[in-house]
Amino acid sequence: MRCFTVLGPSNSGKTTLIDALSHLDSKPVRSELAEHFAITQFTYLDEEWCAFDVPGGSDFLGYSGEALAASDAAILCVPPEPEAAVLCAPYLRLIEESGTPCILFINRMDTTNNRVRDIVAGLQAYANHSIVLRQVPIHQDGEIVGTVDLISERAWEFQAGKPSQLIEIPDGVMEREQEARTELLEHLSDFDDHLLEELIEDKQPPRDEVYDIATSVLRDNEDIPAFLGSGANKNGITRLMKSLRHEAPQVTSTAERLGVDAIAAGVFSSFRKHMGKAIVLRSLGAEIASGSMLAGESIANLSDIEAKHPVQSIAPGAVALVVKSDHLNSGYLFSETEAVPMADWARGHTPSYATLVTPVHEKDDARLSSALARLGETDPGMTVEQDEASGHAMLRLQGPMHLRRVQAALEADFGVSVGSEPVASRYRESISKPVEHQHRHRKQSGGAGQFADVHMKIAPQPRGEGFAFNEVVKGGAVPRNYIPSVETGARDAMVKGPLGFPVIDVAVTLTDGKAHSVDSSDFAFRTAGKACVKEALQNAGPVLLQPIDRVDIHVPSVFSGAIVTLVSSLKGQVLGFDPNPDAKGWDIFHALLPDSSLEELSRSLGGATQGTAWYEAEFDHYQEVHGKEASRISEEAKADA
Repeated sequence: MRCFTVLGPSNSGKTTLIDALSHLDSKPVRSELAEHFAITQFTYLDEEWCAFDVPGGSDFLGYSGEALAASDAAILCVPPEPEAAVLCAPYLRLIEESGTPCILFINRMDTTNNRVRDIVAGLQAYANHSIVLRQVPIHQDGEIVGTVDLISERAWEFQAGKPSQLIEIPDGVMEREQEARTELLEHLSDFDDHLLEELIEDKQPPRDEVYDIATSVLRDNEDIPAFLGSGANKNGITRLMKSLRHEAPQVTSTAERLGVDAIAAGVFSSFRKHMGKAIVLRSLGAEIASGSMLAGESIANLSDIEAKHPVQSIAPGAVALVVKSDHLNSGYLFSETEAVPMADWARGHTPSYATLVTPVHEKDDARLSSALARLGETDPGMTVEQDEASGHAMLRLQGPMHLRRVQAALEADFGVSVGSEPVASRYRESISKPVEHQHRHRKQSGGAGQFADVHMKIAPQPRGEGFAFNEVVKGGAVPRNYIPSVETGARDAMVKGPLGFPVIDVAVTLTDGKAHSVDSSDFAFRTAGKACVKEALQNAGPVLLQPIDRVDIHVPSVFSGAIVTLVSSLKGQVLGFDPNPDAKGWDIFHALLPDSSLEELSRSLGGATQGTAWYEAEFDHYQEVHGKEASRISEEAKADA
């Protein structure tokens, strides 16, 4: 069995294309394992095939990456408009990063009169591989009514809902066909010396020889051949399927491409309410049976992709559904003894959209933790952490749409309803001037009392230096054994300052004090140290600090100008941008942004770049906030407390 993944932007016709391909020669079996992943198995000319269908949108690139890792080839399904090329850029980039041989299919060609060369030129701006036309269109009355194959030099006229009809090449297409065929042969001659010699000698190469070279070039992932047609009307579908059949590599080549000694790959996994965890497993070249050892444990039941019938084993290249084997996860390659994570590209974008989730019903608190852990095993675009400030579960996701899917999955599959709220920004405060302060703690309530007297000096530290404690007490005014308690008290005072936030970058020095032979204690000096520092902070010119993150935005170059406006509107600082050396047509845009602006960046970035860009952020430094904004933030924090 051979497998391929169909990728492309939303509404490009991927599912319709798979349906058309799978109905060419058999009755297919389609299983929608989730609303965002489906598998179609079918037979074409007595060969078994499997197609992975992943929706468009950046939220699903993690699932696309895992599917590509287990695929022998990819079909990039693109709309027939030149301006849609940028929407295909993320998928071209992912396919090239994965090293998967790719065939490009320009869909819905019977509904447009755009020039194919303009469509290909737009796509080429984002592809490191050469995109090479394998067909040219036949135009009639401003519409595309058929294609000419550039290797066989045969013309086909589209028939709505039927196989295309073989016709003579129209006179008006002959010149363009010869021009495009010459370009194709010259491109292929770069990979075959014999063909190059034939072209130099003005010899026409045999058709079978050209097909063989084209097959070798695709299997070696040296170019991206482009075909034309319409999935909805079944135009050009047979030619596309024949190209897959003759030119796409076998599963042994896929195993070599992955570069690890693995016998199986985890393509997709999910939790089903009455079944538990299920994972789609593809053999990478060995027969796998129920009870076989994978990742150090034997696997349990194998079933067909519909989970209706058990299967005893799967042949090399085939897929099956595995249940009750919780040690297996998608996104991994398995040998008999270990599981190796797939390459970073297979995980999709780094999740940057952070949100807190809490159960609607308190009784579900423990169940939520378990559900999130299980969901994290099956969702490559999600990570689960714990927010230090609130203690709630913090999810890092691909965006607001991803959050809605997670909430729906928690309720449908685990019976846990959750609400969400933004992650509070990590505001801090510090001081702007040194002060000296004295505090005496005295308490008498019968029996032994409490007494401690401390004189302290607090001063601002350079940004990023943190908290420092020192003592210069002379003459044993404060006994040595109580000094650590004073430091502990000073640290306690740093937990929340006068503005309502943790205090950073402050140096505290114990300069003098007094003790009582009976009433002094560790507790008394800790209490005195805390009170002294808290009172001193009030008089030391407290300043509010907001966290500033360094943000790297991965964006198609055509949208870099829009990012300048977006960053400025979020009170950020533009640092510049560089062309991405590994992704043609992409920039890496550098900026500094307030941490509090990241949620709005997540919401606005999709609109500014048509859903193609994403960002990575990490803390850079703290910056002072003054005036009305600082007062507002402080009052809101106190009100929340």
